[in-house]
Amino acid sequence: MASEMKEEVRIDKWMWATRIFKTRTIATDACKKGRVTVGADPSATVIAKPSRMIKVGDVINVRKPPVTYSFRVLALAENRMGAKLVPDYLENITSKDQLDLLEVVKIAGFVDRRKGLGRPTKREGRELSRFTQEAYDSDGWDFDFDFDDDDDE
Repeated sequence: MASEMKEEVRIDKWMWATRIFKTRTIATDACKKGRVTVGADPSATVIAKPSRMIKVGDVINVRKPPVTYSFRVLALAENRMGAKLVPDYLENITSKDQLDLLEVVKIAGFVDRRKGLGRPTKREGRELSRFTQEAYDSDGWDFDFDFDDDDDE
């Protein structure tokens, strides 16, 4: 395999090959937006351009809001691989507090949805239907006008 013989690989290709990003274009865009850094020490991290070459042992930090994932490069690859092979090429060293934050966000996404955003839930739809039906049934207004000429008397 040619990829095992290489000592360095482009970071965008490696992130796509190891399934961190779904497409290489998305991986490239993440690099251009400054969401990908290289370096284990937070004070010594460097924002990675898509063409940056990485080698075995590098630590890559990928910010996918609200979580920053950290991966250690175990092997290099340029071609996309099956999901079962990914653990041979990277080690997920994301901190526990970042993973906990991800769980909190997943749970909060359903519980604390801001009012007015997105499609109403089934419950909200029933409440809205009930409210509008009550408004039409007993609104206190009488729109049946009497246009008889009885007022002339």
